[in-house]
Amino acid sequence: MKYPVYQPALTGKEKEYVNECLDSTWISSKGKFIQAFESEFARFTDTKYAASVCNGTVALHLSMLALGIGEGDEVIVPTLTYIASVNAIAYVGATPVFVDSLKDTWQMDPEDVKRKITPKTKAVMAVHLYGHPCEMDTLSAICKTNRLFLIEDCAEAIGSSYKGKKVGGFGDIATFSFFGNKTITTGEGGMVICANETLLDRVVHLKGQGLAKHRQYWHDIIGYNYRMTNICAAIGLAQLEQVETFIKRKKEVAQLYKSLLSNTAYTFHNAHADVLHTYWMCSILVPDSSQRENLRTHLEQNGIETRPLFYPVHTMPMYGKTYTAFPVAEDLGWRGLNLPSYPGLTDKDVTFICETIKSFKP
Repeated sequence: MKYPVYQPALTGKEKEYVNECLDSTWISSKGKFIQAFESEFARFTDTKYAASVCNGTVALHLSMLALGIGEGDEVIVPTLTYIASVNAIAYVGATPVFVDSLKDTWQMDPEDVKRKITPKTKAVMAVHLYGHPCEMDTLSAICKTNRLFLIEDCAEAIGSSYKGKKVGGFGDIATFSFFGNKTITTGEGGMVICANETLLDRVVHLKGQGLAKHRQYWHDIIGYNYRMTNICAAIGLAQLEQVETFIKRKKEVAQLYKSLLSNTAYTFHNAHADVLHTYWMCSILVPDSSQRENLRTHLEQNGIETRPLFYPVHTMPMYGKTYTAFPVAEDLGWRGLNLPSYPGLTDKDVTFICETIKSFKP
């Protein structure tokens, strides 16, 4: 494809830092770049502690384990999300309880969260979908009133903020992903952040095979090998040095899409008031779900890759054993489309993509 949905911008010191790892032979889960990346990421997200891991999914898994969530517990989660958010709940034996989305922001509906709380509810997972923050004031208040943990899945929202405060800083614990299509990448990688030292210690203990802190090769719990490599951290540090540039360009790309598609039948995923939307993906809604696949084919024939919005998880076989309707999430899921959204897109590229969309005849 001439215009992929996403491609990373490896334009900084990635090669320099990786070559330093190779020259030093520190290529595995020890080395100076791991600590440097964690420290700089904590600084960037305005939090106290950060622990690097090998991908965003295990970051979610570790968060569940660190909070003590398990059998018999329920975790409220939006149905309109990537599957990893929900799978991590299932990994620890807890039950995902789905909620619907808001029409304007596409984020989880706080009123539906209130309706779904039961005596078994242990936590709420706020997923900042496609880079737009959730309604954090309301969700924080709900969790505080009901004495629930608040987990933030920030995989798609590095640098996003709600009322001036960066995502990841509202919950008890938060996670990020650095997969190749994320705003910054380490190839595969993730991060867990929190403001509580005890939680950090639990995450570090679990991710490193349950190794005891002060006794070599003594393991006092069943742990996991979820550590990040020094090479991945080196790439991540180089990417983090450019993150503001990436976000600035992604916002420019989004605004151009919005402007060029403003007088069409397509609805652009706009930023709500009081938030910084970092547009991990620039997304639109087609007027009718029956048009989406034909539009995708039309764009593909012109060298433009797209992908559908996430399918609501409650519609998938392993999570849809009983029927419950989530009308907003379903409508968004069937009509939504992700467009090329990477920082390297030029204004000319975006203009061509929009003109191709406009030339589609349903």
